[in-house]
Amino acid sequence: MSTVFLRSAVDKRPEDCARVLDDQTLAAGTGALTLLTAQQRGILTMVFAMFFLSCMDAMVKSMSSRYDIYFLVWVRYLGQALIVLILVLPELRTTLRTKHIALQLARSLCVFAGAVFFFIGLSTIELATATALLQVSPLLIALVAYLTLGESLGWKKLGSVMAGLLGALLIVRPGLAAFDPFSIFPLAAAAAFAGYAVITRFLSSSESVWTSFFYTALIGAVASCLFVPFFWTTPPLADIPVLLMLAGFGTIGQYLVIRALFLAQVSVLAPIGYSSLVFSAAFGMMIFGEFPDMWTILGALMVTASGLFVWHLQTSSLRS
Repeated sequence: MSTVFLRSAVDKRPEDCARVLDDQTLAAGTGALTLLTAQQRGILTMVFAMFFLSCMDAMVKSMSSRYDIYFLVWVRYLGQALIVLILVLPELRTTLRTKHIALQLARSLCVFAGAVFFFIGLSTIELATATALLQVSPLLIALVAYLTLGESLGWKKLGSVMAGLLGALLIVRPGLAAFDPFSIFPLAAAAAFAGYAVITRFLSSSESVWTSFFYTALIGAVASCLFVPFFWTTPPLADIPVLLMLAGFGTIGQYLVIRALFLAQVSVLAPIGYSSLVFSAAFGMMIFGEFPDMWTILGALMVTASGLFVWHLQTSSLRS
């Protein structure tokens, strides 16, 4: 899910980030990490972020047999709301200011819907398959940004988008015996995240990154609180530590994404988001005994290669 956050952060202003964490905070690491450059620490931090978020996804899949998806989404958003509140608390009044409350609501509902759709997918199909289908989102972002924001597409980028969508079809295989209708949910999540990212990109010229991030956490937490009473399951004491770990992994992963963005450029970090495919495949095999077939692997490679090529075209155009 963090690849989407990276995509939406492309146009963020460095001064927005600097007002929350200063250079002294960024240099607070000790030991071996101090021997690395800021960019190298950023890459390493992003790898750990993908690891923790993949751990959260695996725990959601494991817990989905005992708890409703809306309950797990609520647990997830509590963690995110907590960390965002801690980060913005010193300047909460400034962070709350927005000129586009309707768009903030729309983008936050998009990412909330994406989380619900993705968690449904995790509960019903293989972990690696759901993660691979979610990687279609950067390709959809390029397509939606062309249609709504007038961003350039070009035949190379369009060809990459089509190749990536073909890869998604190889994973889903509609009309064949291997088709699982629940594989539509990660694709729906990818579409919702694409809408979220495009709205974020539109707001980037006038809204602080922390304002957008705060409203995402706040509206998601409120929305999940509205739904959770209808799907409530009182967890036994034995499950409390597991649910806290689920929220903790998601919170740590989200924080590390932010931390990485302070240390290295988005253009450097974006490809690292695809490491979630490796972690998801490993967790799927070790925990759930899921071994992707040849077509799923081929489709995942096509989606990843297409996404990386679109990223390469975007960063090349920015440099020129």
